[in-house]
Amino acid sequence: MPSTPSNALVELHNLSFGYGDRLILDGVSLIVPRGKVTALMGASGGGKTTVLRLIGGQIRAQKGELRLFGSDGFKDVGQMDQQTLYAARRRMGMLFQFGALFADLSVFENVAFPLREHSSLPEGLIRDIVLMKLNAVGLRGARDLMPSEVSGGMARRVALARAIALDPELVMYDEPFSGLDPISLGTAARLIRHLNDAMGLTSLFVSHELEQTFAIADHIVILANGKIATQGTPDEVRRSVDPLVSQYVNAEPDGPVRFHYPGPSIEDDFGAFAGAAGGPAPGRVGQ
Repeated sequence: MPSTPSNALVELHNLSFGYGDRLILDGVSLIVPRGKVTALMGASGGGKTTVLRLIGGQIRAQKGELRLFGSDGFKDVGQMDQQTLYAARRRMGMLFQFGALFADLSVFENVAFPLREHSSLPEGLIRDIVLMKLNAVGLRGARDLMPSEVSGGMARRVALARAIALDPELVMYDEPFSGLDPISLGTAARLIRHLNDAMGLTSLFVSHELEQTFAIADHIVILANGKIATQGTPDEVRRSVDPLVSQYVNAEPDGPVRFHYPGPSIEDDFGAFAGAAGGPAPGRVGQ
């Protein structure tokens, strides 16, 4: 474990979850440290986004516990009733993979939405909070634009301003760097780090982008085959001798995760051509 329960915001204990007969997480135990930036990495289909959905209570674990907010005495998400779950969600912010802005609301109205839904603040105060959050992501001047009028990177920043509108304790990001150009990608990474430190947040994000993730994360967890392949600081993960971790971190095309999908051997598929006397080479079939 990377830290003790006293400074943990989220704890997974021997947690298992699957879709039908397909087991996605198999007895996973990990801690998300309070006040830190934690990254979930690993090959596609490894259960990273599933962890975010479990924390948010969209799905429930089939085995084990997922406990939140240790300062209040940990609460198991799987045992929460609807009212308790909704209260827990108000202490979280979520940045979806492609922003998920409301297309018919302006930038300002998108960020104001959670404040109007979950508070009774006067309109003047909501205006000030929205402009503060937009200023934090560099988009105060874009308040009157519609989502269709901003770039993909800007839309992601608007969504981030909305995610922090209620000053959550935990902010989760699902692939915050996906589809961004290098400038927007670097901006998004710096924002995650800066907002985490400036607002005293705990950040948990899913990413495949190695360089920026290793630059901003305090703690990295790599999931593989339903379990944790390794976890630790960026330097500790880089030094891992696990072949799968090494393949992932060094972006090697072949290794424990094979380049070729399992199938018949070359001999089984092409042996008839190679063994036939005077037969055509496989590359000239049909020519």
